[in-house]
Amino acid sequence: MSLAKLTSLSTETLSLLLERQRLQSLSPSGTAGGMNNALHLPQITRNLSQLREGVLALEATNEHVEAVALLRNQHERMRGMVGTDAVIEPLPEPAGKDEDEEEEEERARSWTPPGAEKHKTSWPGDDDHVFTPYTDDPEAGRDPAFLLQEQRRMMDHQDVHLDTLSRSITRQRDISLQINNELEVHTGLLEELDTDLDHTGNRLTRARGQLGRVAKGAKEHGSTVTIALLILVLLILIIIFKT
Repeated sequence: MSLAKLTSLSTETLSLLLERQRLQSLSPSGTAGGMNNALHLPQITRNLSQLREGVLALEATNEHVEAVALLRNQHERMRGMVGTDAVIEPLPEPAGKDEDEEEEEERARSWTPPGAEKHKTSWPGDDDHVFTPYTDDPEAGRDPAFLLQEQRRMMDHQDVHLDTLSRSITRQRDISLQINNELEVHTGLLEELDTDLDHTGNRLTRARGQLGRVAKGAKEHGSTVTIALLILVLLILIIIFKT
């Protein structure tokens, strides 16, 4: 599948997801909510599956790297918008990692819980009996307000992307309407041209009929005209020889 078709498929799928979310917000519970949960879901699942196959095929060709990366991110985002309503197979991680991903992994490996450096540099004495509870949660020492702010920032960032996609869909709709108007104008011109051709054909038919009648008359009275012309020539010769 080409890059243009994948982009169009991604736009169509996002439109279905936005419409689905809108209907869910209108009836969030009850029987209508269950119907809205299933609304567009088979089509969305098929589109995401086709988008996944197309992204993998383009990644195998190593063409349009930036566009394919955007489609990959879009697939993951739309997969998250579907949530647990359907089981959608995620895209596998790409074979090569860029520098940003390597830096993120390096920061993750070198991250230490708050207060760890202090314990490394200055250990308490045996008489102080200061013990730190063990935890395997990497976010145990982080401020909940900071986590909430980070989540809001991510949601705002996602809203910006959705607004951009919504404007893009609106522009495509306007372009489609303009194309439709132009097609209607061209259709009218073609209809006028067809009418003019019909009139011209009718006039040619009448002229052909008149020519046929003239040819028929000349054929029927041809001998009479020939005799008259011969008599006229004979008279002229007689007059010339007598003079």
